[in-house]
Parts: sequence; C-alpha cells; structure tokens
Amino acid sequence: MSELFDAVDALVASRATLPPPAERKRLRAAHGLTIDEVAGALKVRRATVSGWESGKTEPRPPERDAYARLLDQLAELYPAPSAPEEPDAPAVPAAFTAAPAPAEAQALSTGAAAEAADMTAAENTQTSPAPVAAAPEAATRPAHTTRPSSTSRRPGAKRAAPAGAQAGGTDPRFENGPLAVVDVDDDGQVLAYCTGGLVLDVPAKSIPALVDWTLREAKLGQPKLSGPGKDADPLLVLTESALERYGLPVTLTDEERLAGRIPEGHKVIKQLVRAEWKLTKRGFGPWARIYRPATGSERACVQLCIPSWNALDTRHWGEAGQLPPAELARVLGVYASRVMTPRGSTAVTGLELLTALHPPTRASEPDATGKRHSEHNPGSLGKDPVDCAPCEAPDGHPLLKELPRFHVRGPGEKLFEEAYDWARPMTDAECTLRHLVGIDVNMAFAAGANGLTVGLGAPTHVKAPVFDAKLPGSWLVDLSQVDLSRVKVGKDKWADLDASLLPSPFTPKGDRPEGPAWYATPTVAYAVELGYDVAPIEAYVRYENGRYLDGWYNRLRDAYLATMADLGVDADLAPADFLAAMDGYRGRDPELAIVVSAVKATVKGGLGKLRERPRGEGWRPGEPWRALSRPTWRPDIRAAVISRTRINLHRKIVKHAAFTGQYPIAVLSDCVVYAANGESPLDFLPYKEGKPLPGGFKLGINPGLVKHEGTQSVLWGEEVRERFNAPELNLARYIKDGTVTDVDNGE
Repeated sequence: MSELFDAVDALVASRATLPPPAERKRLRAAHGLTIDEVAGALKVRRATVSGWESGKTEPRPPERDAYARLLDQLAELYPAPSAPEEPDAPAVPAAFTAAPAPAEAQALSTGAAAEAADMTAAENTQTSPAPVAAAPEAATRPAHTTRPSSTSRRPGAKRAAPAGAQAGGTDPRFENGPLAVVDVDDDGQVLAYCTGGLVLDVPAKSIPALVDWTLREAKLGQPKLSGPGKDADPLLVLTESALERYGLPVTLTDEERLAGRIPEGHKVIKQLVRAEWKLTKRGFGPWARIYRPATGSERACVQLCIPSWNALDTRHWGEAGQLPPAELARVLGVYASRVMTPRGSTAVTGLELLTALHPPTRASEPDATGKRHSEHNPGSLGKDPVDCAPCEAPDGHPLLKELPRFHVRGPGEKLFEEAYDWARPMTDAECTLRHLVGIDVNMAFAAGANGLTVGLGAPTHVKAPVFDAKLPGSWLVDLSQVDLSRVKVGKDKWADLDASLLPSPFTPKGDRPEGPAWYATPTVAYAVELGYDVAPIEAYVRYENGRYLDGWYNRLRDAYLATMADLGVDADLAPADFLAAMDGYRGRDPELAIVVSAVKATVKGGLGKLRERPRGEGWRPGEPWRALSRPTWRPDIRAAVISRTRINLHRKIVKHAAFTGQYPIAVLSDCVVYAANGESPLDFLPYKEGKPLPGGFKLGINPGLVKHEGTQSVLWGEEVRERFNAPELNLARYIKDGTVTDVDNGE
C-alpha cells in the first residue's frame, strides 16, 4: 500500500504548480540565493536552474516537487508587492512586456538640429529622448508546452511567447525582430530565441542550411535607418551548444585568436564554399559575415556573433556572453532597437551607425529614359576616402614618409587634440577639507559632437588666414599669450582667477603652450571667447562642411536616456532625487545596465575608429594600412570632437571658479575632482532655488550634465601621492573606488 501512496504522491508532484519564470528569479534573489546554491540543493546543473528561471525549460519530477516547495516557502517570506512605490521614492523600471518597436526606435529626433551651437546653453536645457520602444522582458514560456515531433516540425514554427509580447516591429519582412540567439536545449532541439520572448524551431542541420533558413524563413532583420540606406542584415548569435551542433569549435586556439578566424581549410568553411556562400576578408571569426553577391537591390547576407570567441568584449558588454539565450536576446535586442543591429565590436558599430544614418550615395532623379543612377548623397562623407592634412596625420602615415627616421614631431608639426590628463598638488586650504569628490560628465564625447560643424571633404591649405570660428579645420597659431588669470566669462564681464590652479585649455596635460601649435577650430574659438585676439600663421580648412554628427548623436542620446529611464533615472529629476536614483541603478536590472555600458562604448569606440591605426597586417611606417581606404577614416573629425569636449569642460571649470573660488584638484578626460567638506556633489556645486550656476556644472542624466563619480578622503589622496612619491598623481583615475593601480610617477 505504501508503494501506491508513493506513486500517488509522485503523480501529484509531477503537476506541482510553479510561479512564472520571472517570479522564480525574483524569489531566489529576494532571499539572497545564487543559482549555484539552488542547483546544489536540488542536485542539478547550474544551466538547468537558469533555464527554469528564463522559461527555456520546465522542471520534471522528482526535482519539480522540491523546486515547488522551495518557491512556496520563499513566497511566504517574500510575497509579491501589490502596492505601488511611494510617490517620493526614486523611480524604478516597470516590468517590460513589449518588444522593441524598430519603427519607433528609428525615428530620429529633429529637435537637436535646431539647437544653438553653444554647448553651454544646450547642456543646461534638459531634453527628453524621442519615443523609444520599451525594453523587452526575457523570454518566458508556459509551464506546459507541446513540443512538435521531429516528423511534424515545420521550418520556422513559432514556439510559445509571453502574453502581450511581440517579436518584432511593424515591417512584415522582419516581424521576428533584428536577431536571434541560436541554442540547443536539453532534448537536442535547436531553438532560435528572438526579441520579445519569441522562440523559433530551427530545422537546419548545417551552417549553410542555417544561413539559408535565416534568409528564407526566419523573418529576421531591421529596416534601414535613413531613406537612401540599406536594411540591416539578420544577426545570429551562436551559443556553445550551437557551435558543437554545427561542427564549430567552442573556443579558438591561441593561433586562431591571433589570426581572428578559423583556418580556411575548416570543414564548415568547405561546406559554405560548396553551397556557394562567401565570407568577407576577415574570414570566419567572432563576427563572421556570410553572403552571396547582391542581385539588383536584393541582399543575401547573414552575420554571426560568437560570444565564446570573445565577440562580446567584457569591457563593454560585461557578462552578456554568459547569459542564458533568452536573456542575451533581450540585451542585444534592446541595443539593436535603440542603436542598430550590432555589426561587430561597439567601436565598429559606432562607425557603421554614421554610415547607416548618412549613406554615401542615393538614387538620382529619373533621367530621360526613366532610369535612376547612383549619385553623391549630400551631407555624407561620400564613397571615396580623402587625404587628411599633414598635421592631422598620425605617425607612420604615408604623407609623412619623407620625414627622417625617428623624427619626433612637435606641436608646430602635429595636431594633438586629446582629452585631459591633468593634476596638481593640493593647497594648504584644500588639505584642511575632509573629502575629495569626483563628478563625471555624462556621454561627454557625444555632447561634444552635438551641433558640431565638421568637414565633409578634403582640406584646403591657406596661408595667413583670418580665423573663422564657423569654418572647420586645423590652425597653426600661437596661443601662449592667453592669460587665464583674467578671462572673459560673459558679455563685457571679466573674472580674475588664480591661473596656477587651472589647467590650460589648449593642451591635454594642461601645460601652457610655449609657441605656435596646431589646433582644431573649437580650441582656437575658445581663445577668442576668453577675450584674446588670434592670428593664425597657416591653416588647413574645409569649405565643404556640415553637422554630420547630429543624427548620430541624437540616436545614441535617445538610446542612453531611454535605457536609463527604464532603470529609474529620468531626465527631469531634481538634483537630490537624481543622485538617489543613480545610487545602485545597475542592480535594478543588470541586463539593461549592460546596454547602458554598450551604448557609452559605442560613442567612444566609434570616435576612436575615425583615426584607426594599423592592426598588424605586416604594416611598416610610411605604408598605407587598411583603414585608410574608408571614407570614414577622418582624424580631423575625431580631433574636432575631442577639442570641443575638452573646451566644454574647461568652460564649466572657469565658470565654477569665477563664481565659487573653487578649483579642481585633478581632471581626467570627463572626470573632475574637487576638495569639499561633504561627500556629495551638492556640497560644493552651487544651486540657488534648485537652479544650477548658468554655464557651470549641472547634475542630471542628459549628455553634458554631470553625475557623482565617487568620493574619497583628502587623507586618502595625500597618502596615495606620498606612497608613490607622485605629488601630481592624477587622483581622478582612482576616485571611483579608491583602488590605485598602474601608477606612473614619471620615473
């Protein structure tokens, strides 16, 4: 009889009611349990518990009964909240049930195009992002899903998606979204996890068949971002189990990693060749592109992303590569809907976004025969690269091949516009204060690109020109006469400052220039703004110019603000509420926090790609390298953005010093450190009736505004400098958490 009772108990346990996957994850986290701890208690693999929480799989007896008992006990301890947050509590993101809507996400904001070029005014006016789709929730599936048999499964059959979720946007060609994460479940079934919780059955048995299925059945992709542009190719992310299924290595060997690809003789590449598919010049690597030559306007191309081959750099994507398939699809899907479908690293994607928003060519008006032809797209960089000016060329460029070997160019030969790395010893008065407080400019380089006029064509060399602040270019001019002890801070308003406590705005190290040097237009314009006359000796100017970066800035700004809003940090918060909302925002939704990091990396990486240096390839100084063949290899645009970013920061520092008498201790790129008696930025930033100092630092999430970077004690700063015998050690580098590494004291 006891055996019958045990059988009945087992039968009941096999149907034990479980909460939805998201609630399972919430309950575990509420009790401080890790996935490994739950897996150990239930004697299952970590991946099994992760699958239960993502909705990928459902527990089976006997583990199902034990798992249900665990969740029931946790539910008693941590009941689901039914009351809304208190009105004065920092906002936190709501549950996400809708998939990204590419049609909305791709609507470029036009408000920034009408903003004044003066960044001070723009940054002190809080703006709201253009409408962007809500971040989709990780895929969930009902507790009981009928799995089609291998004989009845049809290609692309849709699996269960959560109620109310949508897989893609309004374009029927891409109704399943921009990308899919391909994985193999415990039963050996190949599944494609799309955005919005949709899961597709994948019938393909090989990589060529997978590519063919993607183009014919999967309905993946993304509409173009601009009229003359091209639709984004579908992206497939292959997990480790998918790599094993399709005959690819889970990890690359050291030799393959250095080469950035698997060998040409690999069996999968042979399969592709037999199926008449081609690979780009970079081969089958972490971001492989598989295509057939286009016929007319029809493209046949699929991109692969392989996280276990280090496709998702942990510096920018955190632990995204370790996420379960549904959660990884969510992270990449949010990024794709708000920025664009990844085309490679965040740097590559940042550069590709420029081209996607400003394609080099467009279709002409019909000619006499009614045919259209390809013509230059106004406002773009064109399809052919242009040479930079000699002063803008980095060392080793072909324009400099006639220089003597080992020649070191000085400021009068080389344009050197870089971000700040400056620090000074603390004064006696500052040593009596208690804290060092760091503030950081949000999306500083994006803000520097906003409204900036840059050159679109080749430079023109001019002797003894009259400086024109509206003309982008590089200027050889002597700014050593600019005295920061007396500067113009407004119309007919001058301020007396202690120049010894300020960095020079004209050099990255903050040193005062000693003679003629090359500067980008924003730097020279700032000297005029401070009240000084300039007389350039020569210049390379670009008469063909425009606000090429505006659309790029708008897109990335909106992506950043929308994702931060999802994390509970809105653009209209009061200063104190903003600081409270920023405290621990990453923990509210770690997956969306990954998207924030990736968006910021897209800004910096994309600008860095404008002056990409040789990457091996057997290059020798004086020879061209691959990046020079791109129209987007434009060191002058990079220099102009960095120049404007540095000048924007210096302008705020000067306004703050003139009003408060406070000077920075250290500046590193977009981080500034001040000595203060309190631990918060509100202890030294001047606010009157809730309004910040005009032209100074302002707390907020918008690009160009500032957030709290970190606080350490003055004693910490002095002890660190004394320990490393470096009185001018840049404390801004370590202010965030106080950990000091890689100190270079100049010896």
